[in-house]
Amino acid sequence: MTRFSAAISEQIWDMKYRFKAPDGTAQDVTVEDTWRRIARDLAKVEKDPEAWEETFYAALEDFKFLPAGRIVAGAGTARRVTLFNCFVMGTIPDSMAGIFDMLKEAALTMQQGGGIGYDFSTIRPKGADVKGVSADASGPLSFMDVWDAMCRTIMSAGSRRGAMMATMRCDHPDVEAFIKAKSDPARLRMFNMSVLVTDPFMDAVKADGSWDLVFEGHVYRTVQARDLWNRIMQATYDYAEPGVIFIDRINAANNLAYCETIAATNPCGEQPLPPYGACLLGSINLARLVTGPFTEAAQIDEDALAELVSTAIRMMDNVVDASKFPLEAQAREAQAKRRVGLGVTGLADALLMVGERYGSEEAARLTERWLHAIARAAYLASVQLAKEKSTFPLFDADGYLASGTMRGMDSDVRDAIRKHGIRNALLTSIAPTGTISLFAGNVSSGIEPVFAYAYTRKVLQKDGTRTEEEVVDYAVQMWRDLKGDAPLPDHFVNAQTLAPADHVRMQAAAQKWVDSSISKTINCPEDISFEDFKDVYMMAWDTGCKGCTTYRPNAVTGSVLTVSDEKPSEAELPEVIAHSGDEPATPHGDVIYMSDPLDRPEQLEGATYKLKWPDSEHAIYITINDIIISGHRRPFEVFINSKNMEHFAWTVALTRMVSAVFRRGGDVSFVVEELKAVFDPRGGAWMQGRYIPSILAAIGGVIEQHMITIGFIAGEGMGLKSDPKARVANLDTPRSPACSSCGQYEMRMVEGCMTCANCGYSKCG
Repeated sequence: MTRFSAAISEQIWDMKYRFKAPDGTAQDVTVEDTWRRIARDLAKVEKDPEAWEETFYAALEDFKFLPAGRIVAGAGTARRVTLFNCFVMGTIPDSMAGIFDMLKEAALTMQQGGGIGYDFSTIRPKGADVKGVSADASGPLSFMDVWDAMCRTIMSAGSRRGAMMATMRCDHPDVEAFIKAKSDPARLRMFNMSVLVTDPFMDAVKADGSWDLVFEGHVYRTVQARDLWNRIMQATYDYAEPGVIFIDRINAANNLAYCETIAATNPCGEQPLPPYGACLLGSINLARLVTGPFTEAAQIDEDALAELVSTAIRMMDNVVDASKFPLEAQAREAQAKRRVGLGVTGLADALLMVGERYGSEEAARLTERWLHAIARAAYLASVQLAKEKSTFPLFDADGYLASGTMRGMDSDVRDAIRKHGIRNALLTSIAPTGTISLFAGNVSSGIEPVFAYAYTRKVLQKDGTRTEEEVVDYAVQMWRDLKGDAPLPDHFVNAQTLAPADHVRMQAAAQKWVDSSISKTINCPEDISFEDFKDVYMMAWDTGCKGCTTYRPNAVTGSVLTVSDEKPSEAELPEVIAHSGDEPATPHGDVIYMSDPLDRPEQLEGATYKLKWPDSEHAIYITINDIIISGHRRPFEVFINSKNMEHFAWTVALTRMVSAVFRRGGDVSFVVEELKAVFDPRGGAWMQGRYIPSILAAIGGVIEQHMITIGFIAGEGMGLKSDPKARVANLDTPRSPACSSCGQYEMRMVEGCMTCANCGYSKCG
């Protein structure tokens, strides 16, 4: 039986990927059962299923090939979930009916677990005439707010929040509003946002020329291109968004340019897709393919790499047939083009093992070599599948081989495609692999550098005690196993010590042999000058990247935690009906997500609050009971009651759901923010001098004030109150925001997604 190389790997498997019956009984007893389940399911469509099952199992064994999390969790379970990670939805019509049809499709897609992307450039700008109704258009940003609210209510498969990408062309009249939208820290938090930058715009930026903002042939105004570029740069410098997508470069390189036009990407940007486009993802674990690690002879076994890639492509092609799809249009698009996105993880660890410094010229050369080997093997494997099973239905040899990507491909591969066709229209992509990399032994994620060599995580046990465990990077642990206490060599670098140019160099090297795109974050120091920051983006453009995403610590994205000891005044609190117990309210402390809920004691202490909604005849009574763990008070359950029977069903549902969340532990203050964000289309009410958008938002406010009173959170709109036993918060030192899943301050920008290093939670789907 395989032993996990790290405790966190087994925990990730159990929490996210292990198949369990509805009552929680494990169907996958070991990780080998998980591999067997996937292999058997993906081999079903083969003429010799048993033989291919063994081949597929061998590829999965020892974490060599890592299908994306949705495949690992869903394949062979008979659950009605999509195995595809990401979608770009249909083109949004510029009409009210069409817009809300698209909203419905988005909800259905996220309900099954898919992250989605939309281009909002097709909606007329704010203030434009709406013919036939004598009104002015509200503009795309207003509809993005509607999408954002919808996404907050959809819990996707695997207990992940839905994730979305919004794009807008650089020549849309509302692009300036789009650029600054996320300067408001409460707005559009469910979206990643990127500007679609065209080649003519970049030419105008370099020439300091003028630039027209236009919609349907009408020029709304003219700006200086460089000024608009600087606005994009200033926004992402200040609050990490929007990103930049070089859309003309993407379309020129697209193998399918002859039959589709791309205007959006999936949430993390590695998959530029056409309307209703879908892509499934998987990664080759390069760290497992290094022979003789930390010796002079260390190298990637390229024969084993080619064989593994060939098997992985076959498995992913079979997923196209095995997966369910939220919409019929997505199924048709996937079947017509059969695109897949095979990438890598563990690149930085592999470089460490062969003695190269991530970001160096030699590391970039090796990266290009390895990615070339993967691309070549992938295309040849897909040609073989075409000979055996037929080409993708929309294959046209002349159009396909005319693309920018194929013109750079090896001549023998091109000849094979012309002669036999190809099974999959696109084959390679570098996707975010944060959680799946933890599952595989904490290998470095995607093509990112090692973020940290080691860190300590605290785990709350059911009895209230805490245990600590060290989480060590895969290559670092291997060094320790081989070399003992010998100091790490000079070529060991991590994300904290690299220059931004090193990141760009590695992204550009990988992009040469990736036919889709790459999800990567270029980490920048907080004190980088604005001019140097702009140079990062220009370097990405000049070196052939298809997009650029940076992360610089800033206040808007929550990198600095401010702790306040102020308590709300009595006048600001709802009326307290009853309160029992004299346990003092103490600072909360760092509580970690648990796979099993806390047991309920026979007696709990709490408080009941009376809430009178102006339009309701009867008051709502909210009881919040607390539990005390190691001297720290935290909310444990909620009861919501009213004589108004119109409220009965949703108050019962809310009672059960919120209580279930509270009993799992962690920083549950996010429940407050979710409730406070709910608006009632019929209108809210003014209460105590402020506008409350709904009854649910009012309930959220009551829960928030209770959390402040007991010392669980620091203040309104703030996270956990600091624990004096934990590390002391230095207000001058940037600190990661708390993870909404486990409560630890380990959220980091990785591959374009805020990802928790402690539990693997990612805000991207």
